[in-house]
Amino acid sequence: MGADDGSPMRDELSVRQIARNGVTYFVTWRLHPRQPPLAPAERTLIVDALKHFDGERYLLGAYVVMDDHVHLVVQPARDHQLSTILHTWKSFTAHALQVANLREGALWQHGSHGRIIRDEDALSATWAYVLGNPKRRWGDSQPYVWAGVGELRM
Repeated sequence: MGADDGSPMRDELSVRQIARNGVTYFVTWRLHPRQPPLAPAERTLIVDALKHFDGERYLLGAYVVMDDHVHLVVQPARDHQLSTILHTWKSFTAHALQVANLREGALWQHGSHGRIIRDEDALSATWAYVLGNPKRRWGDSQPYVWAGVGELRM
């Protein structure tokens, strides 16, 4: 992920390196390479987990759950840390998918990558990148139900 693939994420940093209160982030995490791609029902479970505390612990912006990674825009509430939110999403979804679908081993790669969204232009570019991810990978062949926008608005 970086400048070569058209992504707005120029300088990838670990989430712990950039976590600050009151800011909006673009975050990505990936499926462990030993795991098979996420099935449609698994992607639905992940979307539901992302939306669960939207408007309480964070404001969720544009998001997409692909077959092997998740991209999203998120703004943590003042009393919640980005690293804790990400840990909760990854831990809950890993456990739920391991139980429901008999997956074994690590579901997600260790860590997450992201960056602070510093202005409206960056937010707009990131929003378009996130929501356009399925079309870039698969074209317009089918509607993609695992992408959307939460409570955070542009």
